[in-house]
Amino acid sequence: MTKPNPTACLLVIGNEVLSGRTQDANINFIARGLGEIGIPLREVRVIPDVRETIVGTLNEVRARFDHVFTTGGIGPTHDDITSECVAEAFGVPWEPHPEAWARMEAHYAKTAEGVAAFNAARQRMATMPRGATLIDNAISIAPGFTIGNVHVMAGVPRIMQAMFATLAPRLAGGPPIISRAVHSTGAAEGQIAAGLEAIQNRYPELDLGSYPYYRAHGQGVAIVAKGNDPAQAEAAIAEVTALFVSLGATPVQGEPDPA
Repeated sequence: MTKPNPTACLLVIGNEVLSGRTQDANINFIARGLGEIGIPLREVRVIPDVRETIVGTLNEVRARFDHVFTTGGIGPTHDDITSECVAEAFGVPWEPHPEAWARMEAHYAKTAEGVAAFNAARQRMATMPRGATLIDNAISIAPGFTIGNVHVMAGVPRIMQAMFATLAPRLAGGPPIISRAVHSTGAAEGQIAAGLEAIQNRYPELDLGSYPYYRAHGQGVAIVAKGNDPAQAEAAIAEVTALFVSLGATPVQGEPDPA
């Protein structure tokens, strides 16, 4: 029997996301990146910079998922409390990380301000839960970290992506999650629902999703099969293609153009 893929949850941490001031740009990147290494993202939560919420949510999800990723809240300002909350959740001290501290101190010593640039605010970014393993940051030096099954990364997309590139090779995944798709303009979900359910029942190991779309030239529906068996995904999409044809719709392989 094939061992199931490990699962993941993402916590997007930040009042700015909940208020609408900042539009999250990390979910799509992380979901796709994890899929490529066989760790399907099963849940995403957006939570505020509130200590009790971060600690409680983190303890809940790290017990349910193989991997938990967080973005946001590891900068130098007073509202960047993710790191200390992770320490509280794990019941360990929040303290200077020797390697992170040395890296950042050396980095700032080379700046025009010299050693003074590594001030108390920036020292917060080198303070982590005891036992944390660093996630390198090639963009702005301040690292993220892993403790247990929790991976803590920056919220700034470019920095988060650099951290993820470092982290991904260290993660134990499973078979890559692949997808196959077919769409048809002129078809509607109500027309295909029964036939689609029957196909899903024949391929229980796949996730068969239905996604309606609206374009200037008409409405349609796209069907996407996701799983880790390419042959099954292709077979399911072949059946969906035949379903479209049986209803008088013209199927087109792949997903529709975004415009």
